[in-house]
Amino acid sequence: MGRKGRIKGLAILGSTGSIGRNTLDIVRRHPERFRVVSLSAGNNIRLLRRQVEEFGPRFVSLIGEGAAGSLRSHFPRSLRTGFGEEGACRAASFEGVDAVVSAISGAAGLMPTLSAIRAGKDIALANKETLVMAGPIVMEEARLGGVSIMPVDSEHSAIFQALSGQRLEDVRRIILTASGGPFLKLPLKRLTQVSPAEALRHPKWKMGRKITVDSATLVNKGLEVIEARWLFGVPPERISVLIHPQSVVHSMVEFSDGSVIAQMSSPDMKGAIAYALACPERIDSGMPPLKMRDLRLEFMEPDGRRFPCLSLCYRALQSGGAAPAVLNAADEVAVGEFLKGSIRFTDIYRVISHVLEMHRPAGGAGASTVEEILSADRWAREEAGGYIREFSR
Repeated sequence: MGRKGRIKGLAILGSTGSIGRNTLDIVRRHPERFRVVSLSAGNNIRLLRRQVEEFGPRFVSLIGEGAAGSLRSHFPRSLRTGFGEEGACRAASFEGVDAVVSAISGAAGLMPTLSAIRAGKDIALANKETLVMAGPIVMEEARLGGVSIMPVDSEHSAIFQALSGQRLEDVRRIILTASGGPFLKLPLKRLTQVSPAEALRHPKWKMGRKITVDSATLVNKGLEVIEARWLFGVPPERISVLIHPQSVVHSMVEFSDGSVIAQMSSPDMKGAIAYALACPERIDSGMPPLKMRDLRLEFMEPDGRRFPCLSLCYRALQSGGAAPAVLNAADEVAVGEFLKGSIRFTDIYRVISHVLEMHRPAGGAGASTVEEILSADRWAREEAGGYIREFSR
């Protein structure tokens, strides 16, 4: 995505989240390379106001109309604003944007990312749900539009780097690594009793609340399996997951001659973000160097009893059509209810499994349009909510 010799205009979707803040830190380090054209955020207006003051975007979008109006009142002459999905889509396709950092959390990131692709903007993709929900459609639209999609997830960035200069036909398998989250060694009988606060204490990464819970259930890794399938064109049976508690090896590629290429760095998202923005160049990201002499690396197979949700993700990928979108929607609802204290941690698996079981593709066919995928997403959310109300009475 690097274009040497000119300043690249960026749209940052999810600017107040972890990925957004790290991206802005890289922009801060490299003002000669990047400028912020547009931002999209939730309702963290206090932080967003500081970002506007520092980086001077031309357009900003928030979730709510009231928050957008409040922000506009502080910058009456210099800033144009929008809100909701339409506003995020406008931020993604705004004039002067060369590349879009897609870091909105969850299914809400799909339509803004598609808007950016349709406007011919290159994508630095941190929103894995875009490919989970609509992988074949998104990749085809990007191909037809000549749009580059660079992964920002540390795992997919690692795979991209390991595949550089390699032939896809020589790949035996892709190996995604997972930290195992906060409950890797917790007695299994305790899983029904864990609290949201415990689930949010990730041992290695500082992330948003939803993705942190997904890391504890390994749903996040399952979603990354689905994302990898479409990003790299590798079938599900050649994508594996290994638990790696140190989070130093971000992922690996095993080749047909038995060799393995692994990408390693400190557990810090800045490296993957900087690589996505400047590739093929490598620029200072502010990420601390690895202390190689101190490394002690462990790898283990995921325990299906501790992480049953992982198998559901493979099942949804094998089913195809709208099944991955249904899985993602059910997970978003279940995690939201768990964080509110309405259901137990282990009920997340129960909800996703039920919704997948109840899913019947319209006419027996797979989803072939964005509208069909969004319809399946809405159905799954209603089904998950109804099921939760039924068993938690």
